[in-house]
Amino acid sequence: MSIELISILILLLMFIVGSVLPINIGLLGFVASFIVGVLISGLEVDELFAGYPGDLFILLAGVTYLFAIVQNNGTIDLITGWGLKLVRGKIALIPWVMFALTALLASIGTQATSCVIIIAPIALRLAAQYNLNPIMVGTMVVTGATAGAFSPINLFGLIVKGVMESNNLAHEPVLLYINSLFFCTLMAAVLFIAFGGLRLIRNVNASEAYVAATAEAGAAPSNEVKLTPYRAATLAGIVLLIVMALKFEMHMGLAAMIVALALALMAPKQQSQVLTKVPWPVIFMVTGIVTYVEVLDKVGALAYMRDLIATVDNPVRASLLASYVGGIISAFASTTGFLAAIIPLATPILQDPNISSVGVIAAISMASSIVDLSPFSTSGAVILANAQGMKERDFFIKMLIVSAGFVILGPGLAWLVFVVLGLPWF
Repeated sequence: MSIELISILILLLMFIVGSVLPINIGLLGFVASFIVGVLISGLEVDELFAGYPGDLFILLAGVTYLFAIVQNNGTIDLITGWGLKLVRGKIALIPWVMFALTALLASIGTQATSCVIIIAPIALRLAAQYNLNPIMVGTMVVTGATAGAFSPINLFGLIVKGVMESNNLAHEPVLLYINSLFFCTLMAAVLFIAFGGLRLIRNVNASEAYVAATAEAGAAPSNEVKLTPYRAATLAGIVLLIVMALKFEMHMGLAAMIVALALALMAPKQQSQVLTKVPWPVIFMVTGIVTYVEVLDKVGALAYMRDLIATVDNPVRASLLASYVGGIISAFASTTGFLAAIIPLATPILQDPNISSVGVIAAISMASSIVDLSPFSTSGAVILANAQGMKERDFFIKMLIVSAGFVILGPGLAWLVFVVLGLPWF
């Protein structure tokens, strides 16, 4: 058996062990990285360390530390109270407001992961506050980010455009964006229904009564929290974070640490418990898995999966295979990097006059990005890090099940909609 297949089987085994036993999968990832990378493949230990995602660690640690301060000083309660006023007590609208807001931010150029980082703490706080399913709310936030991520001015849209042009392939950026909005809205509707959204709509009167009752009983602190100078400074810090990360293209993790330090210096006595609220087990888990994915790349396992596409002659079946390769790999690796890699590999399909190149690109793009809700991707990790109202391990397992469903069904559905049926606009 080849090293490529062995390393992939070990990855699957890690997921099984981590799901059945109360062992942090990050630990399994680091150990597997050493065994597969150093002992079996002969990589140097320094090469193993080079694959550690220090960038991702700073991103997760910095942002979660900042929002631990935001939650600790009551600003999250203040924001959730405003969010409830926006939906006028109709809590069934909260997931859709979060979806639309995230999609809007992505559509105007905000990087998809940044959108999730900005919206997730607020969305999941609202979910915990009003007994909404956190899996539904979290996945709708990620789906909203994907919906707008293929805007002609967003990173994903620009990557696809650049790769298509560099390979002299015809491309319709606006159609890709419209198709992504259509597909992600469809997926959001499926998520909303699957996780009890229709029941929320049917019980709209009861939900409004619940909101009123909790406010009266004092069970909803967000309705009682007032705007103070420190909370105003915190809100300004969040805005500053967005400006530094988006306008000045500063690393969001480092920008979050700068804002967090400023807020900590303003109220040092409130900081004693903040560090304990940072989800270190989640960060350990994600960085361990990503380290192993880097080993998979070094030993050729990811290239092995990509090369399977070239072995299929039928363009329709080849586009289905490309969609599934994109979905499977992007669930564990960088969607940004993978988009730039898989489109050139699909060039023979795109050049075939018997198949819609727009449909193929839409299918591959959606298959490679809709799985970003995986807890092993950055967006999924952010959702996991901000989960409330559910035990961390239970939330992780449910996220894993949902993301597995997306990996199994999402690429096939995207292929069916865009390649086979040719919907909605070509």
